[in-house]
Amino acid sequence: MLQQFDEKNKNILVYINGTLLPREAAKVSVFDSVVQGGDAVWEGLRVYKGKVFSLDRHLERLWQSAHALNFKEIPSKETVTAAIYQTLEANKMEDGVHIRLTLTRGEKITSGMDPRLNQFGCTLIVLAEWKPPVYPPEITLITSSVRRNNPMFLDSKIHHNNLLNNILAKIEANYANADAGIMLDKDGFVAEANGVNLFCVRKGVVLTPHAHACLPGITRAHVIEICEHLKIPCREVNLSITEFYTADEVFTTGTMGELTRVSQIDGRKIVNRQGMSRLEEISARFRELTQQ
Repeated sequence: MLQQFDEKNKNILVYINGTLLPREAAKVSVFDSVVQGGDAVWEGLRVYKGKVFSLDRHLERLWQSAHALNFKEIPSKETVTAAIYQTLEANKMEDGVHIRLTLTRGEKITSGMDPRLNQFGCTLIVLAEWKPPVYPPEITLITSSVRRNNPMFLDSKIHHNNLLNNILAKIEANYANADAGIMLDKDGFVAEANGVNLFCVRKGVVLTPHAHACLPGITRAHVIEICEHLKIPCREVNLSITEFYTADEVFTTGTMGELTRVSQIDGRKIVNRQGMSRLEEISARFRELTQQ
């Protein structure tokens, strides 16, 4: 699984701090905090029929992450919303679109780590691309040796741009010819994959790891709510990798790939011995929500 360049994205316009710039001119300063230290927060958004799905939830998480990192002069949700729709309108985008929304601490007066050097306010970037869900119908996973951050180190509840441990897990998956790497927490329980949340189904019950060491994703939250709506039993529990090996179904959730079936983990095929497919039920309801 490797994303390919789409010619439709050759001439896109990118929003940076109030200005729409052609792709080749869309740049930030070398003094920006995202360059200096990965000091930024971000959201992945998807557009369906002219609407940004779960925009309020994404903006709330963006604001909470920026506030937790003590960003100054955080733009209002109304300002960010206007920037998003200005970008979509300028690019004539209504469907099949993914947005990478980034808010950095902003530009520094000189190179350095101290946030007091940031005296110009935040940098807001809206990058909208023509991009359908990036995963194939089924993917394979491996267990990474890289552990997922937990609140003792860098809290995953902050949706930050410092993604090196996730990237290291993805590198391991690449070398193993797998689509993604499963990251365990400090105690050896499954946390999430390097870019998506994880669910498994055992005897009709939908299970997902506690959000102690993983990002409590917005698509993940929708799945939990869908299970409640459909009266499907769903629980957050500590899960070992063995429980994923022996599950009837395993699937990932995330804005970039939506809901995706996992066919194999560490060479073990996921065998559905129950016959029913909770994933199909949940996916059908999720598609309905995206079209509302």
